[in-house]
Amino acid sequence: MTTVSLTDVAGYLPGEPVPAEFYTEYPGAEDKLRDNPMFRVPPRRHHVAVGETNVDMVERAVQPLIERHGPEEIRSVDVLLMHSQLPDTPFVGAGTEVARRLGLKPQWLIDVANAGCASFVHMLELARQILTTTDARTALICNAQSAAGQLFTQSDVRRLAQAAIPGDGCGVGYLTTSGSSPVLDVTTRHIADYGGDMTAVLDDGRKYWEPGTSQLRIGFTESGIAKVLERGNRLVPEVVAELCRRLGVATTGIDLLVTNQPNRTFLQNWREALGLPADRHPDTFDSCGNMFGAAIPVTLDRAIRSGQVADGDLVVLGGFAHAGDYAGAAAIRWGGGRTAS
Repeated sequence: MTTVSLTDVAGYLPGEPVPAEFYTEYPGAEDKLRDNPMFRVPPRRHHVAVGETNVDMVERAVQPLIERHGPEEIRSVDVLLMHSQLPDTPFVGAGTEVARRLGLKPQWLIDVANAGCASFVHMLELARQILTTTDARTALICNAQSAAGQLFTQSDVRRLAQAAIPGDGCGVGYLTTSGSSPVLDVTTRHIADYGGDMTAVLDDGRKYWEPGTSQLRIGFTESGIAKVLERGNRLVPEVVAELCRRLGVATTGIDLLVTNQPNRTFLQNWREALGLPADRHPDTFDSCGNMFGAAIPVTLDRAIRSGQVADGDLVVLGGFAHAGDYAGAAAIRWGGGRTAS
């Protein structure tokens, strides 16, 4: 069977860090969810600039890959997968513009709409499947998150507890049919029973495309949050443990666990459930907030640059999406050859 490697990753964070005071000192409405552990405020996050698009961020995130592997190698990728959270344009995905901007002519180009915060794992699995069953040999997978500086800074939404948690950023991965940094296995779950439990709402009841003055926000409720906390606490350790069983290793044998990062409660509960110390579960929550799908590649890139990943390490990527409708984990035997910078 063809071996597929996650050969490299890179990330991009827009602008200067935005402090918590941007939200906490803003005249706020009374929000009964403010003390919920889901909404404990990170000190910093990044916001896209006015006019900065998902494609702009992808272009900047890919530059380190171009520098390390050469422009011709990146321009010749066979597969381009793209996940945008928030889409810049109705009807049209970002993938074709990414290809145009970077000069790519991929055989496979897919804008992935599902898997949310764990979409990097989902796209890694999709790319691996394509690379092992077709004549495609290289893939670029891209996660762009731009909702924080747009949706959550609206004047009314900014007053809510949910607004201070997200941050913007972009992470990309380069996959090749090689043994450089092999993807050992991937396990995923699409859980239809939880589909539709994460909602976006407008207080006047209109559809988001209909004219009006109310502002789009996530439809969090106390009962809904309780379900998300229960599912998230359970699902990520379950898929990671299932992956480790398939590999024949204990979860304590993971050298580096990189997950999505909804809040500190999840991060602590996940590593405790898997028997891992904090130094083997790096996160960027305090400096970047919840970057949704971009969190996994951005955090992995930072861990590599800081020297936390050595050749031969077992690296596991894991996470869940939305209200629990997707969960996945992937194992990589790291051999990317990058040094701390």
